[in-house]
Amino acid sequence: MKLLIIITSAIALLVIGFATLPSSKIIESDTQGKVIHTSEHEIQQPGNYPVTKTEAEWKEILTSSQYRVLRKGGTEFPYTNEYYDNKEDGIYACAACGQKLYSSATKYKSGTGWPSFWEPLDKSFVQEKEDNSLFMKRIEIVCSNCGSHIGHVFDDGPEPTGLRYCMNSAALNFIAKSTSPTN
Repeated sequence: MKLLIIITSAIALLVIGFATLPSSKIIESDTQGKVIHTSEHEIQQPGNYPVTKTEAEWKEILTSSQYRVLRKGGTEFPYTNEYYDNKEDGIYACAACGQKLYSSATKYKSGTGWPSFWEPLDKSFVQEKEDNSLFMKRIEIVCSNCGSHIGHVFDDGPEPTGLRYCMNSAALNFIAKSTSPTN
């Protein structure tokens, strides 16, 4: 089992290494300074999301790790991120804008090293986008409120949906049920 974890981690590190190589694409801005091209596989049009900020504003409010994941489409290391093994009851919200996205009631141990859920709180809280980066065809998940990259969804999850929303801890803030105002 340890060997499998080591091999999986090594492969993930290689993938992450490729994912974090500097982009050869130019970041374009509209006339108000809002970024319309934020990563290799994502083009955001200004005004498409209720919460919009300039990249300078995002950099001010997010940590460097959050910015790399949420705004640049990065991925964090498996098995070492904050929420992959979290078993507390509560809600997972977008770390960029605070929109509530997932419940601990739909979180499960996927064995991938990232927090995984079989469905969002509401389908309208996330958007799916085609992601053809890293020589793969995947479905990217972004927050429908601010357009930030949260993770990817795969069709190898448990019932009742058969889906695995594989999310980055850096893209989420956990609100424990004991501290939530809607207990």
